[in-house]
This record gives sequence, structure tokens and C-alpha cells, in this order.
Amino acid sequence: MNSPIMIACAHGTSNTQGAAEVNALRTAIAELRPGLDVREAYVDVQQPDLVDVVAGLPEGEPAVVVPLLLSVGYHVKVDIARAVKSRPGSAAAAPLGPDRRLAQLLDQRLREAGTTDNDVIVLAAAGSSNPNAAVSVEELLGQLQELRSNRIVAAYGASAQPSVPDAVAMLREELAGGAGAGESAGAVDVGGRVMIASYLLAPGFFHDQLAKAGADVVTEPLLPSPTLAEIALDRYDAAVAMMNEATAPSAPAPPAEAANQAPADAQQGGLFKAVRRFVTKYFPR
Repeated sequence: MNSPIMIACAHGTSNTQGAAEVNALRTAIAELRPGLDVREAYVDVQQPDLVDVVAGLPEGEPAVVVPLLLSVGYHVKVDIARAVKSRPGSAAAAPLGPDRRLAQLLDQRLREAGTTDNDVIVLAAAGSSNPNAAVSVEELLGQLQELRSNRIVAAYGASAQPSVPDAVAMLREELAGGAGAGESAGAVDVGGRVMIASYLLAPGFFHDQLAKAGADVVTEPLLPSPTLAEIALDRYDAAVAMMNEATAPSAPAPPAEAANQAPADAQQGGLFKAVRRFVTKYFPR
């Protein structure tokens, strides 16, 4: 049986470089898994639209939609879920984040940007109205804090609070010893910089906005990196395993005579023990 088709579904962007890097990610996935049918799809901005891609799948061919997205949100819970539900034999994988490998990649981007122990960091995510997205970002934040001693706070480009500009302003006030400083500052050394760690997949609208948020340095997005292709395949494999488990035949029930044999044996064993106790008690040797 052939492996299910992978539909590598991204958000979509009008940024030429961002679109190229997402396409390169799909290419990297296919190169890591020769023979896997990897198809392109989007939930916004670009074509082909996910709904059309799912509708155009070969009849009877199973498929897994892998969200090239960093957290659970509207596109995962609604757009992708709806597309998968529309076609039997399809399944949705988990998004790419959170994942400890992404925290390690963010740490790498911060080191590439020259981050020191004196700097404070805003972990900047796109944001979503779905509260589960913020939970995912907070989990990733915890993983990044295990790798770095810096003061780190999460912030969002849209639909959640705090906004990235607000978080930058708060941390800058802490560095200056202003009203926001004190115990909440996490023992930040005065003289550091405000860094934005771009928790975004590729260049695009949200990444462009980070440059306007007032930080001293903004890191590069996560792509390009082979790590994303590895995570995407892990998400695909996990979804395929669940599909196989759901369709696996259940173990056959034991024959009726075998099912009845155990109680009968138990009864015989109990009777034997009762007789032995009676003989031992009333007819001792």
C-alpha cells in the first residue's frame, strides 16, 4: 500500500521571498522522504486553495494535511478540519509547533543576531483569536527559557495580547529602571538591548511589522532550516499511525467454548479445594 498523500498546507503570503522559502520547505520534505507525494495548498492569499486540493485528490487515495503553521488556531481548527471532514480517508496532522527543536532553532537565530545575557527578548508570534494558540506559544516560551538565561516575554502580531510593540515598550522601561522595573524584571542588567525573536515561518506581513515595533534587533524567521522539514515529517508520520490504528481490524473474540472453559475450570478448581479442606479437617492423617 502506498503512503498517504501529504498535503503541505501553508497560510499563504504575497511576499515573494516568503513564498519561495515555503516552497523550498516542501521540496526539502520530499527530498527527505523519496517517493512521498507532497502537494501544495494554502488557507489564505495564495493558490491552490486547500479545499480545491482536497476535492481534487484521486478517488480512494488517503491523504494527510500537514499544517505548515506554528500553532493551533482558526486555520487549523476550522479551515483544515473542515477540509479533512469533507473527504473520507483524509486526516489532519498537528501543526509544527510547539516543539523543542523550534526552541533550539530560535536560540540559534538569537545567537546569530549577537544576543548577549544582558539583553531582553520578545518572543513574537503571529497571534490568533483561538486561546489554544497562546497556550502553544507559552509552551514554546518555556522551552526557550530552558536554553537561555535572558528575560523573555511572549507577544503577538494580532488578535492576542500583549502586542509586540507593547511588549517592547515594557521591556525597554524595565531596562531603563522605570515603573515597570523591579521584581517582575527578572534581574535584568541595565545596559542590555531589546531583541525580538521572530517566531514566524518566513518573511511576510507579520515579519515586516516587527521592524516597526521599536526593538534594537529583530532575528530572522525560522526558515530556511532543515529542522522544519524534519518536524513536518514527524507530524505526518504520527497522523498516519493514528489512521492505521483507527482502521486496524480488532482482535477476534475467543470461541464460545474457550470463553466458557475458564469459568468451568475455575469452578472445578474451587470444588477440589473445598473437598480437600473437608477431608483434611474431618479425616486427618
